Amino acid sequence: MLDASSCTLYELFDVRRTASGWAAGSGAVFDLEDYALRPDGWTSADAAGLAILPGLVRYDEVASGEIKHALRFTADWTSADHLWPARHHAPTGEPEDPPMGMRVRLRADFGTSGFSPEVRGILEALKKYGMILADSGSDWFISGEPDERWNNDVLVNELYRVKGADFDVVDTNSLMLEPDSGRAR
Repeated sequence: MLDASSCTLYELFDVRRTASGWAAGSGAVFDLEDYALRPDGWTSADAAGLAILPGLVRYDEVASGEIKHALRFTADWTSADHLWPARHHAPTGEPEDPPMGMRVRLRADFGTSGFSPEVRGILEALKKYGMILADSGSDWFISGEPDERWNNDVLVNELYRVKGADFDVVDTNSLMLEPDSGRAR
């Protein structure tokens, strides 16, 4: 839930209706006017302790022709480690598996001409801003905002053509200004 009047984001995990009202497995509050990250070791509604909303693909962005931010993605197996800006990890695999917060970018030479306009927009954003490993789930799954205008069959079929080998891992250490801040160079 986004309170636009105060620029505050409330994200909940495992929300359900109970006999006495609503319950959630966890929740996190993000001040969108501040760059402060959650305390190291804290989770959020995703395993990496990051806000989900800023990393979603939105139909209106794709339709406008440009996504201006990194996307979030999931992996089936992750290590017991996390990299800035992630604040938490939820290991599902071995030490050699990727850590939460790992950033990857689609190789600049990856050809996008055979893709639909919607998918080309996503791929161009992945070339420019990349994506951040934010949660456990299906390998290389990109999260999007629900919208009736998406053609999910096209998205799934075309995005499955992009493989992990088409990405480069980005070393974000040089981007970090302060360990507890999301501000970057």
